[in-house]
Amino acid sequence: MHLFLVIALLVIVSALYSYLNARFLKLPGTIGIMALAICGSVLTIVVDNLDPNAAKYLTMLAKNINFSSTVLNIMLGFLLFASAFNVNVRKLKREVRPVLLLSTLGVIISTAIFGILLYYVVRLVDVKIPYVYCLLFGALVSPTDPVAVGAIIRSSKLPSNLSTIISGESLFNDGIGLVLFITLLEVTRTGYENIDFGHAVLLFVREVFGGVALGAATGLLAYRLMFSIKDFQTIVMVSLALVMANSLIAEMLDFSIPLSVVTAGLLAGGRSINADNKEHSHEALEKFWELIDEMLNTMLIVMIGLQMINLPYIKNYWITGAIGIAVIIIARWVSIALPMTFLRRSLNMSYSNVSILTWAGVRGGITIALALALPASPYRHFILSGSYFIVIFSIIVQGLTLNRVINAAYREKA
Repeated sequence: MHLFLVIALLVIVSALYSYLNARFLKLPGTIGIMALAICGSVLTIVVDNLDPNAAKYLTMLAKNINFSSTVLNIMLGFLLFASAFNVNVRKLKREVRPVLLLSTLGVIISTAIFGILLYYVVRLVDVKIPYVYCLLFGALVSPTDPVAVGAIIRSSKLPSNLSTIISGESLFNDGIGLVLFITLLEVTRTGYENIDFGHAVLLFVREVFGGVALGAATGLLAYRLMFSIKDFQTIVMVSLALVMANSLIAEMLDFSIPLSVVTAGLLAGGRSINADNKEHSHEALEKFWELIDEMLNTMLIVMIGLQMINLPYIKNYWITGAIGIAVIIIARWVSIALPMTFLRRSLNMSYSNVSILTWAGVRGGITIALALALPASPYRHFILSGSYFIVIFSIIVQGLTLNRVINAAYREKA
Protein backbone atom coordinates (compact mmCIF):
# COMPACT_ATOMS: atom_id res chain seq x y z
CA MET A 1 0.00 0.00 0.00
CA HIS A 2 1.45 3.38 -1.02
CA LEU A 3 2.66 5.51 1.91
CA PHE A 4 0.67 8.56 0.81
CA LEU A 5 -2.51 6.45 0.56
CA VAL A 6 -1.97 5.15 4.11
CA ILE A 7 -1.48 8.69 5.47
CA ALA A 8 -4.41 10.06 3.47
CA LEU A 9 -6.78 7.32 4.68
CA LEU A 10 -5.65 7.78 8.28
CA VAL A 11 -6.25 11.55 8.14
CA ILE A 12 -9.63 11.10 6.42
CA VAL A 13 -10.84 8.52 8.95
CA SER A 14 -9.53 10.64 11.85
CA ALA A 15 -11.31 13.73 10.51
CA LEU A 16 -14.54 11.76 10.05
CA TYR A 17 -14.52 10.34 13.58
CA SER A 18 -13.57 13.73 15.03
CA TYR A 19 -16.46 15.39 13.18
CA LEU A 20 -18.99 12.74 14.21
CA ASN A 21 -17.96 13.12 17.83
CA ALA A 22 -18.02 16.94 17.76
CA ARG A 23 -21.33 17.06 15.87
CA PHE A 24 -23.32 14.21 17.45
CA LEU A 25 -21.72 12.42 20.43
CA LYS A 26 -20.19 15.56 21.99
CA LEU A 27 -18.00 13.50 24.30
CA PRO A 28 -14.50 14.54 25.35
CA GLY A 29 -12.37 14.18 22.21
CA THR A 30 -10.25 11.18 23.16
CA ILE A 31 -13.17 9.21 24.61
CA GLY A 32 -15.59 9.89 21.76
CA ILE A 33 -13.06 9.15 19.02
CA MET A 34 -11.97 5.94 20.75
CA ALA A 35 -15.59 4.75 20.98
CA LEU A 36 -16.17 5.54 17.30
CA ALA A 37 -12.89 3.88 16.27
CA ILE A 38 -13.82 0.67 18.09
CA CYS A 39 -17.33 0.66 16.59
CA GLY A 40 -15.82 1.31 13.16
CA SER A 41 -13.39 -1.58 13.58
CA VAL A 42 -16.13 -3.98 14.72
CA LEU A 43 -18.29 -2.94 11.76
CA THR A 44 -15.31 -3.40 9.43
CA ILE A 45 -14.71 -6.93 10.73
CA VAL A 46 -18.39 -7.83 10.25
CA VAL A 47 -18.53 -6.33 6.74
CA ASP A 48 -15.20 -7.95 5.81
CA ASN A 49 -16.58 -11.37 6.72
CA LEU A 50 -19.63 -10.77 4.53
CA ASP A 51 -17.93 -9.03 1.61
CA PRO A 52 -14.14 -8.42 1.75
CA ASN A 53 -14.29 -5.83 -1.04
CA ALA A 54 -16.73 -3.59 0.84
CA ALA A 55 -14.28 -2.87 3.69
CA LYS A 56 -11.00 -3.44 1.89
CA TYR A 57 -9.56 0.08 2.32
CA LEU A 58 -10.11 0.28 6.08
CA THR A 59 -8.80 -3.28 6.44
CA MET A 60 -5.78 -2.41 4.30
CA LEU A 61 -5.20 0.73 6.39
CA ALA A 62 -5.16 -1.29 9.63
CA LYS A 63 -2.86 -3.94 8.24
CA ASN A 64 -0.42 -1.56 6.52
CA ILE A 65 0.30 0.61 9.56
CA ASN A 66 3.23 -0.62 11.64
CA PHE A 67 1.70 0.61 14.89
CA SER A 68 4.66 -0.09 17.15
CA SER A 69 7.23 1.56 14.87
CA THR A 70 4.96 4.51 14.02
CA VAL A 71 4.21 5.31 17.66
CA LEU A 72 7.62 4.69 19.22
CA ASN A 73 9.83 6.05 16.43
CA ILE A 74 7.74 8.84 14.89
CA MET A 75 4.76 10.08 16.89
CA LEU A 76 5.99 9.66 20.47
CA GLY A 77 8.67 12.36 20.33
CA PHE A 78 6.29 15.01 19.00
CA LEU A 79 3.51 14.08 21.43
CA LEU A 80 5.79 14.09 24.48
CA PHE A 81 7.44 17.36 23.47
CA ALA A 82 4.05 19.00 22.96
CA SER A 83 2.90 17.87 26.41
CA ALA A 84 6.13 18.97 28.11
CA PHE A 85 6.30 22.31 26.28
CA ASN A 86 2.87 23.30 27.59
CA VAL A 87 3.41 22.11 31.17
CA ASN A 88 3.39 24.80 33.86
CA VAL A 89 6.97 24.41 35.11
CA ARG A 90 6.37 26.46 38.26
CA LYS A 91 3.56 24.17 39.36
CA LEU A 92 5.65 21.13 38.45
CA LYS A 93 8.49 22.33 40.71
CA ARG A 94 6.06 22.59 43.64
CA GLU A 95 4.96 18.97 43.15
CA VAL A 96 8.38 17.55 42.25
CA ARG A 97 8.56 15.07 45.16
CA PRO A 98 5.32 13.17 44.49
CA VAL A 99 6.02 13.31 40.74
CA LEU A 100 9.46 11.71 41.11
CA LEU A 101 8.20 9.18 43.66
CA LEU A 102 5.29 7.99 41.53
CA SER A 103 7.31 7.95 38.30
CA THR A 104 10.07 5.76 39.81
CA LEU A 105 9.18 3.81 42.95
CA GLY A 106 5.49 3.81 42.04
CA VAL A 107 6.15 2.09 38.70
CA ILE A 108 8.37 -0.56 40.33
CA ILE A 109 5.80 -1.30 43.05
CA SER A 110 2.96 -1.44 40.53
CA THR A 111 4.90 -3.85 38.30
CA ALA A 112 5.68 -6.15 41.22
CA ILE A 113 2.13 -6.12 42.64
CA PHE A 114 0.61 -6.66 39.19
CA GLY A 115 2.93 -9.58 38.46
CA ILE A 116 2.27 -11.31 41.80
CA LEU A 117 -1.52 -10.89 41.68
CA LEU A 118 -1.86 -11.87 38.03
CA TYR A 119 0.32 -14.97 38.48
CA TYR A 120 -2.06 -16.39 41.10
CA VAL A 121 -5.44 -15.01 39.96
CA VAL A 122 -5.29 -16.34 36.37
CA ARG A 123 -4.77 -19.82 37.80
CA LEU A 124 -8.32 -19.63 39.14
CA VAL A 125 -9.53 -19.72 35.52
CA ASP A 126 -7.05 -22.49 34.61
CA VAL A 127 -4.57 -20.21 32.83
CA LYS A 128 -0.89 -20.73 33.64
CA ILE A 129 1.56 -17.95 32.83
CA PRO A 130 5.20 -17.95 34.04
CA TYR A 131 5.88 -15.37 36.72
CA VAL A 132 8.43 -13.48 34.61
CA TYR A 133 5.83 -12.95 31.87
CA CYS A 134 3.38 -11.63 34.47
CA LEU A 135 6.04 -9.12 35.53
CA LEU A 136 6.72 -8.26 31.89
CA PHE A 137 3.00 -7.59 31.45
CA GLY A 138 3.13 -5.40 34.56
CA ALA A 139 6.04 -3.37 33.18
CA LEU A 140 3.96 -2.68 30.05
CA VAL A 141 0.87 -1.39 31.81
CA SER A 142 2.24 0.23 34.98
CA PRO A 143 3.54 3.48 33.43
CA THR A 144 0.74 5.91 32.67
CA ASP A 145 0.57 7.31 29.15
CA PRO A 146 1.27 11.09 28.94
CA VAL A 147 -0.74 11.46 25.73
CA ALA A 148 -3.85 9.69 27.01
CA VAL A 149 -3.54 11.25 30.48
CA GLY A 150 -3.24 14.77 29.08
CA ALA A 151 -6.28 14.32 26.86
CA ILE A 152 -8.43 12.94 29.70
CA ILE A 153 -7.54 15.35 32.51
CA ARG A 154 -7.84 18.35 30.19
CA SER A 155 -11.63 17.98 30.34
CA SER A 156 -11.85 16.87 33.98
CA LYS A 157 -12.50 18.74 37.22
CA LEU A 158 -9.19 17.59 38.65
CA PRO A 159 -7.71 19.95 41.26
CA SER A 160 -4.67 21.88 40.03
CA ASN A 161 -2.11 20.14 42.25
CA LEU A 162 -3.32 16.63 41.35
CA SER A 163 -3.47 17.53 37.67
CA THR A 164 0.17 18.64 37.85
CA ILE A 165 1.22 15.46 39.69
CA ILE A 166 -0.50 13.15 37.22
CA SER A 167 0.78 15.05 34.17
CA GLY A 168 4.33 15.18 35.55
CA GLU A 169 4.31 11.52 36.55
CA SER A 170 3.12 10.43 33.11
CA LEU A 171 5.87 12.46 31.43
CA PHE A 172 8.71 10.87 33.43
CA ASN A 173 7.61 7.30 34.22
CA ASP A 174 8.25 5.98 30.71
CA GLY A 175 12.00 5.88 31.40
CA ILE A 176 11.81 3.50 34.36
CA GLY A 177 9.02 1.53 32.70
CA LEU A 178 11.04 1.04 29.54
CA VAL A 179 14.12 -0.10 31.48
CA LEU A 180 12.00 -2.58 33.45
CA PHE A 181 10.47 -3.83 30.21
CA ILE A 182 13.86 -4.33 28.51
CA THR A 183 15.36 -6.03 31.60
CA LEU A 184 12.42 -8.41 32.04
CA LEU A 185 12.35 -9.14 28.31
CA GLU A 186 16.01 -10.15 28.58
CA VAL A 187 15.13 -12.44 31.52
CA THR A 188 12.51 -14.21 29.39
CA ARG A 189 15.24 -14.93 26.83
CA THR A 190 18.14 -15.92 29.09
CA GLY A 191 16.55 -17.00 32.38
CA TYR A 192 16.96 -15.64 35.92
CA GLU A 193 20.34 -17.27 36.47
CA ASN A 194 21.94 -15.53 33.50
CA ILE A 195 20.70 -11.99 34.11
CA ASP A 196 23.51 -9.47 34.49
CA PHE A 197 22.34 -6.99 37.13
CA GLY A 198 25.43 -4.83 36.63
CA HIS A 199 24.53 -4.49 32.96
CA ALA A 200 20.92 -3.68 33.92
CA VAL A 201 22.07 -0.89 36.26
CA LEU A 202 24.40 0.48 33.58
CA LEU A 203 21.55 0.40 31.07
CA PHE A 204 19.33 2.31 33.49
CA VAL A 205 21.97 4.97 34.16
CA ARG A 206 22.75 5.41 30.48
CA GLU A 207 19.11 5.51 29.39
CA VAL A 208 17.85 7.84 32.11
CA PHE A 209 20.72 10.20 32.85
CA GLY A 210 21.97 10.23 29.26
CA GLY A 211 18.49 11.13 28.03
CA VAL A 212 18.05 13.88 30.61
CA ALA A 213 21.50 15.35 29.87
CA LEU A 214 20.91 15.33 26.11
CA GLY A 215 17.48 16.94 26.50
CA ALA A 216 18.85 19.61 28.84
CA ALA A 217 21.68 20.55 26.49
CA THR A 218 19.56 20.69 23.33
CA GLY A 219 16.61 22.32 25.09
CA LEU A 220 18.72 25.20 26.41
CA LEU A 221 20.41 25.63 23.03
CA ALA A 222 17.06 25.74 21.21
CA TYR A 223 15.69 28.23 23.75
CA ARG A 224 18.60 30.60 23.16
CA LEU A 225 18.22 30.27 19.39
CA MET A 226 14.48 31.00 19.51
CA PHE A 227 14.94 33.91 21.89
CA SER A 228 17.52 35.54 19.61
CA ILE A 229 15.36 35.80 16.46
CA LYS A 230 12.19 37.59 15.38
CA ASP A 231 10.87 35.40 12.57
CA PHE A 232 8.10 33.13 13.91
CA GLN A 233 8.41 30.64 11.05
CA THR A 234 12.06 30.07 11.95
CA ILE A 235 11.14 29.72 15.63
CA VAL A 236 8.68 26.96 14.74
CA MET A 237 11.31 25.25 12.56
CA VAL A 238 13.82 25.33 15.44
CA SER A 239 11.29 23.68 17.78
CA LEU A 240 10.54 20.96 15.20
CA ALA A 241 14.26 20.39 14.66
CA LEU A 242 14.73 20.11 18.42
CA VAL A 243 12.31 17.15 18.61
CA MET A 244 13.80 15.37 15.61
CA ALA A 245 17.41 15.94 16.68
CA ASN A 246 16.74 14.57 20.18
CA SER A 247 15.00 11.49 18.78
CA LEU A 248 17.85 10.75 16.34
CA ILE A 249 20.75 11.40 18.74
CA ALA A 250 19.09 9.53 21.64
CA GLU A 251 18.49 6.52 19.41
CA MET A 252 22.12 6.49 18.21
CA LEU A 253 23.50 6.77 21.75
CA ASP A 254 20.98 4.37 23.35
CA PHE A 255 19.56 7.12 25.54
CA SER A 256 15.92 7.32 26.58
CA ILE A 257 14.07 9.16 23.81
CA PRO A 258 11.04 9.93 26.03
CA LEU A 259 13.15 11.46 28.81
CA SER A 260 15.32 13.36 26.32
CA VAL A 261 12.35 14.90 24.52
CA VAL A 262 10.46 15.68 27.73
CA THR A 263 13.49 17.41 29.29
CA ALA A 264 14.04 19.43 26.12
CA GLY A 265 10.38 20.44 26.06
CA LEU A 266 10.39 21.53 29.70
CA LEU A 267 13.53 23.66 29.26
CA ALA A 268 12.51 25.14 25.91
CA GLY A 269 8.98 25.93 27.04
CA GLY A 270 9.56 26.72 30.71
CA ARG A 271 10.69 30.29 30.04
CA SER A 272 9.14 32.78 27.69
CA ILE A 273 10.88 33.58 24.40
CA ASN A 274 8.90 36.82 24.18
CA ALA A 275 10.80 40.06 23.71
CA ASP A 276 9.82 43.63 22.92
CA ASN A 277 9.72 42.93 19.21
CA LYS A 278 7.81 39.63 19.43
CA GLU A 279 5.35 40.00 22.28
CA HIS A 280 3.23 36.97 21.45
CA SER A 281 5.76 34.53 20.00
CA HIS A 282 5.74 32.17 22.98
CA GLU A 283 1.95 32.09 23.18
CA ALA A 284 1.73 31.39 19.44
CA LEU A 285 4.31 28.59 19.75
CA GLU A 286 2.31 27.06 22.60
CA LYS A 287 -0.82 27.14 20.41
CA PHE A 288 1.12 25.52 17.55
CA TRP A 289 2.27 22.61 19.71
CA GLU A 290 -1.16 22.28 21.31
CA LEU A 291 -2.61 21.87 17.82
CA ILE A 292 0.07 19.30 16.91
CA ASP A 293 -0.71 17.45 20.14
CA GLU A 294 -4.45 17.31 19.47
CA MET A 295 -4.10 16.26 15.82
CA LEU A 296 -1.56 13.50 16.48
CA ASN A 297 -3.51 12.33 19.52
CA THR A 298 -6.66 11.99 17.38
CA MET A 299 -4.79 9.90 14.82
CA LEU A 300 -3.19 7.80 17.56
CA ILE A 301 -6.58 7.01 19.10
CA VAL A 302 -7.93 6.02 15.66
CA MET A 303 -4.89 3.76 15.17
CA ILE A 304 -5.55 2.10 18.55
CA GLY A 305 -9.14 1.41 17.50
CA LEU A 306 -8.00 0.02 14.15
CA GLN A 307 -5.73 -2.48 15.90
CA MET A 308 -8.82 -4.53 16.74
CA ILE A 309 -8.86 -5.59 13.09
CA ASN A 310 -5.33 -6.97 13.51
CA LEU A 311 -6.16 -8.89 16.70
CA PRO A 312 -8.60 -11.62 15.58
CA TYR A 313 -7.68 -13.70 18.64
CA ILE A 314 -8.78 -11.01 21.10
CA LYS A 315 -12.21 -12.67 21.51
CA ASN A 316 -10.50 -15.59 23.26
CA TYR A 317 -9.19 -13.41 26.09
CA TRP A 318 -12.26 -11.65 27.51
CA ILE A 319 -11.96 -13.25 30.95
CA THR A 320 -8.21 -12.76 31.35
CA GLY A 321 -8.57 -9.24 29.96
CA ALA A 322 -11.12 -8.42 32.68
CA ILE A 323 -8.78 -9.89 35.27
CA GLY A 324 -5.95 -7.72 33.94
CA ILE A 325 -8.12 -4.60 34.31
CA ALA A 326 -8.98 -5.40 37.93
CA VAL A 327 -5.38 -6.29 38.81
CA ILE A 328 -3.84 -3.12 37.34
CA ILE A 329 -6.31 -0.94 39.25
CA ILE A 330 -5.37 -2.70 42.50
CA ALA A 331 -1.65 -2.47 41.68
CA ARG A 332 -1.98 1.23 40.84
CA TRP A 333 -3.81 1.89 44.13
CA VAL A 334 -1.17 0.07 46.19
CA SER A 335 1.71 1.81 44.34
CA ILE A 336 0.25 5.17 45.42
CA ALA A 337 -1.03 4.29 48.90
CA LEU A 338 2.12 2.47 50.06
CA PRO A 339 4.59 5.34 49.55
CA MET A 340 2.03 7.79 50.93
CA THR A 341 1.79 5.77 54.15
CA PHE A 342 5.47 6.44 54.91
CA LEU A 343 5.89 9.84 53.26
CA ARG A 344 2.51 11.46 53.78
CA ARG A 345 3.82 14.58 55.50
CA SER A 346 6.67 15.27 53.09
CA LEU A 347 4.35 14.73 50.11
CA ASN A 348 1.68 17.03 51.53
CA MET A 349 -1.09 14.72 50.26
CA SER A 350 -4.13 13.14 51.88
CA TYR A 351 -5.55 9.62 51.51
CA SER A 352 -8.61 11.06 49.76
CA ASN A 353 -6.34 11.74 46.78
CA VAL A 354 -5.39 8.07 46.36
CA SER A 355 -8.60 7.07 44.59
CA ILE A 356 -8.36 10.09 42.27
CA LEU A 357 -4.73 9.41 41.38
CA THR A 358 -5.55 5.74 40.86
CA TRP A 359 -8.49 6.35 38.54
CA ALA A 360 -6.72 9.12 36.59
CA GLY A 361 -3.80 6.81 35.75
CA VAL A 362 -4.70 6.19 32.10
CA ARG A 363 -2.84 3.89 29.69
CA GLY A 364 -2.64 4.50 25.95
CA GLY A 365 -0.75 3.94 22.72
CA ILE A 366 2.68 3.41 24.28
CA THR A 367 1.45 0.32 26.13
CA ILE A 368 0.08 -1.25 22.95
CA ALA A 369 3.16 -0.25 20.95
CA LEU A 370 5.46 -2.03 23.41
CA ALA A 371 3.16 -5.06 23.55
CA LEU A 372 3.24 -5.30 19.75
CA ALA A 373 7.05 -5.19 19.91
CA LEU A 374 7.15 -8.40 21.97
CA PRO A 375 8.87 -11.30 20.20
CA ALA A 376 6.91 -14.42 19.37
CA SER A 377 6.16 -16.61 22.39
CA PRO A 378 3.28 -18.75 23.70
CA TYR A 379 2.22 -15.81 25.91
CA ARG A 380 2.43 -12.93 23.41
CA HIS A 381 -1.29 -13.03 22.50
CA PHE A 382 -2.23 -13.13 26.19
CA ILE A 383 -0.17 -10.01 26.99
CA LEU A 384 -1.15 -8.12 23.83
CA SER A 385 -4.88 -8.81 24.27
CA GLY A 386 -4.73 -7.93 27.95
CA SER A 387 -2.93 -4.66 27.16
CA TYR A 388 -5.59 -3.80 24.60
CA PHE A 389 -8.43 -4.40 27.07
CA ILE A 390 -6.68 -2.31 29.75
CA VAL A 391 -6.06 0.60 27.37
CA ILE A 392 -9.65 0.64 26.07
CA PHE A 393 -11.06 0.42 29.59
CA SER A 394 -8.82 3.16 30.96
CA ILE A 395 -9.56 5.62 28.15
CA ILE A 396 -13.33 5.09 27.87
CA VAL A 397 -14.51 3.93 31.30
CA GLN A 398 -12.02 5.76 33.52
CA GLY A 399 -12.18 8.82 31.28
CA LEU A 400 -15.98 9.01 31.41
CA THR A 401 -16.21 8.43 35.18
CA LEU A 402 -13.19 10.41 36.42
CA ASN A 403 -15.26 13.44 37.40
CA ARG A 404 -17.60 11.23 39.43
CA VAL A 405 -14.65 9.75 41.31
CA ILE A 406 -13.33 13.27 41.97
CA ASN A 407 -16.71 14.46 43.29
CA ALA A 408 -17.13 11.35 45.45
CA ALA A 409 -13.65 11.72 46.95
CA TYR A 410 -14.22 15.33 47.91
CA ARG A 411 -17.68 14.60 49.35
CA GLU A 412 -16.06 12.05 51.67
CA LYS A 413 -13.39 14.59 52.60
CA ALA A 414 -16.03 17.19 53.44
